[in-house]
Amino acid sequence: MAGNSKRKGAMRNPGSKKGAVTGSGGQKSKGLQGKGPTPKAVERPNHPAYRNAKMAAKSSAARTQRRQTKDKASAETVAGRNPVVECMRAGTPATALYVALGIDSDDRVTEAVSLAAERGISVLEVSRGELDRITGGAMHQGLGLQVPPFEYATADELLELAQRSSAPPLLVALDGVTDPRNLGAVVRSAAAFGAQGVVVPQRRSASMTAVAWRTSAGTAAKIPIAMATNLTRTLRDWAEAGLMVVGLDADGDVDVDGLDLATGPLVVVVGSEGRGLGRLVKETCDQTVSIPMATGVESLNASVAAGVVLAEVARRRRIAAKG
Repeated sequence: MAGNSKRKGAMRNPGSKKGAVTGSGGQKSKGLQGKGPTPKAVERPNHPAYRNAKMAAKSSAARTQRRQTKDKASAETVAGRNPVVECMRAGTPATALYVALGIDSDDRVTEAVSLAAERGISVLEVSRGELDRITGGAMHQGLGLQVPPFEYATADELLELAQRSSAPPLLVALDGVTDPRNLGAVVRSAAAFGAQGVVVPQRRSASMTAVAWRTSAGTAAKIPIAMATNLTRTLRDWAEAGLMVVGLDADGDVDVDGLDLATGPLVVVVGSEGRGLGRLVKETCDQTVSIPMATGVESLNASVAAGVVLAEVARRRRIAAKG
């Protein structure tokens, strides 16, 4: 009878726990028990999907690490007594003030430490060797200021802010301005003459470094600055929203005295001193404007030109408000 076979292997050897009992001997019911649902492919170690998932997880972790490294690298350390004090006076955001051990203190060191204490910035004493490493070997004179990455607004946020303003929208766009000092000066002029924001392109442009902060004299904390992935597209979006786009150009359609668009919603686009406006950006402009100058002078610094035009816009708006 099946299950009672006396063939070799059908019975457990005496004294052994291995092997089958007579026939199916009690294991049949166990063999019929379910083992649950089949695991997903990504959960089975011998399945290709499992290996692919592990590789994808490693790649994602590597990308995250690179991004974190990039974020850390984008933090800046200002070196030198005068630059540090100037940044502190301008209200530049900072996370730590590094002071070399055994430093010969003077008025600048005292002021830097005092301003850091007032603003709640950590003051850390480090060895000169460590400060050399932190500042990348720059001439630090015993002082270093760690500045975090600048927090940019978006172009949409700038537009929304300008449209909510009680004054007609006035935005400033920079095209190819690569000197952070020029950027800082433009930001300062924009704040002084009533602009609601400044936008810079993501590529081939200066960014808001500590140098730009210092040049802006702290106004970068009072006016939002956006970074556009595609400046031309941003200008077109703003034009569709009702803003007129005016670009500064040596061969402008009108000179600054004829800028009749000044009193309406406006975007002022400033190009680089050497190259001027890019072709696509220039084609996006509704009008180009030039600044009359004495014979023999080729061009103005980008920030100076921006200041001249923005001052004219502000003047015309004051007259319109009175009339």
